[in-house]
Amino acid sequence: MNRLHTISLSAAALALALTSCSTKQYQVASVERTRILIDSRYDNSTDPEVQKANAALLVHKKQVDAEMNPVQGYAATDLWVKRPESPLSNLLADILAWSSAKFGEQPDFAIYNVGGIRAALSKGAVTRGNILDVAPFENKICFLTLSGNDVLELFAQIAMRHGEGLSHSLRLTATADGKLVSATVNGKPVDPNAKYRVATLDYLAQGNDHMEAFRKKTDVVSPTGEENNVRFLIEQYFKAANDKGEAVSRTVEGRMTIVEK
Repeated sequence: MNRLHTISLSAAALALALTSCSTKQYQVASVERTRILIDSRYDNSTDPEVQKANAALLVHKKQVDAEMNPVQGYAATDLWVKRPESPLSNLLADILAWSSAKFGEQPDFAIYNVGGIRAALSKGAVTRGNILDVAPFENKICFLTLSGNDVLELFAQIAMRHGEGLSHSLRLTATADGKLVSATVNGKPVDPNAKYRVATLDYLAQGNDHMEAFRKKTDVVSPTGEENNVRFLIEQYFKAANDKGEAVSRTVEGRMTIVEK
């Protein structure tokens, strides 16, 4: 750099410093934005740096595809999620109940939070990647015991949430403004003095997602191995169905009903 450039840059730096120390207030005059379309044109670019980056990405893509593309089973219908009840939220709660046998558990019901379901499943082949989209978190299955009074409190909290994933053994009715009207477990009203075994996610067992009643839990069994992650349990369910030549399906069947006051 020659002397002239050095002097010019020094003067610019001094001017910037003086400007930054002034009390003058600046306001945004306008904001502009534009969309940059990323499509196949970038794959075909002749720019050496772009080609190098594409080659590196292709290696990783092949590794990811090999891990995520294997088919685990098949969905007989589109499985979507919505409150107060939906095919996918019903299915995931049922999968928690189904998975309980491998842990020597026989829960009275299972709860899966709708907020933890991050994608739908389309009719047809279901890959490992599809299941990861549905259940991307490191949540693991958890078993616990609640008193009948605590179960009623939990159901009231679910009513306030206008529904969560409920296993087949449950039937809840609530008003549109979130008041619990009735609840049965295996066709029987909740006994306030009884004890109920519950299958859920470790995340919910901590009282998260406004289901504070879970904090009153006792007799907790919370497996910590990676194989107990809920997405692996979902994979096992689809594989088991596929081994029997069956496609997986669920319907809306009245597990959670919203009524007028």
